[in-house]
Amino acid sequence: MEKAVEEMKLRGFSPRSIKAYCYHIKDFMEYCNGEFSGARKRSYLLHLLERGKEPSSVRLASSAVDFYTLFVRHETPEEVPLPKKKNHMPDVLTKEQIKSMIQNTENIKHRLIIEILYSSGIRLSELLNLKVEDISLESNTIRVRDGKGAKDRLTLIGKNTSAKIRSLFDSGLILKGRKGKYSGKSVQLVISNAAKRAGIKQKVTPHMLRHSFATHLLESGVDIRYIQSLLGHERLATTQIYTRVAKNKLELIKSPLDD
Repeated sequence: MEKAVEEMKLRGFSPRSIKAYCYHIKDFMEYCNGEFSGARKRSYLLHLLERGKEPSSVRLASSAVDFYTLFVRHETPEEVPLPKKKNHMPDVLTKEQIKSMIQNTENIKHRLIIEILYSSGIRLSELLNLKVEDISLESNTIRVRDGKGAKDRLTLIGKNTSAKIRSLFDSGLILKGRKGKYSGKSVQLVISNAAKRAGIKQKVTPHMLRHSFATHLLESGVDIRYIQSLLGHERLATTQIYTRVAKNKLELIKSPLDD
């Protein structure tokens, strides 16, 4: 397992990915009774499906076993057909719901959390690492450093939100907890409580604000390729899922015969 972790770190895997891969490798080893057998991957994946695991989880388990087989055991992974990944419709809030969440949050730091997530579309992990120095007051943009895939990118931030941050903080991390960096669970609790105060009955997560950011930009006419860049998506197909939830007014689109 130590060798596997070393190989993952050398390839720039995120701590979250390393943790997930280690979990699945360990689970596979336990399934094989402690004796590695790459040829048992097929029966292991079937075992996961029979336990009711989601296709995405089974696909991740397959990738973890393949990684261990190839880079630690130096053997050829067994080729096994995988279940298709389900394309779930992203859950999106309305602009009014998000504004209500902000208005019903008195704590300044908690308000900033909601405003930053919604106005920039950054991920939770990116928010936790966000520094004052990463925000440009002149252009109202955020430089996301070491985002998913260890890539930097630029995204937006609300003009008023940017000004608030600059007036409240001099430098360093924007979110600081008692023991240093703010925790992801704390952010999730802030979002959940704000939603309850706003009278939103469905479960609201930080990622829903990212979904809402993308969907609302698409509804306002922003080109989907710009949204892809702002979100940091490698593939356009990942961004295109928002076209399924954007409430574009089809009646405003004319048939070419009517021109």
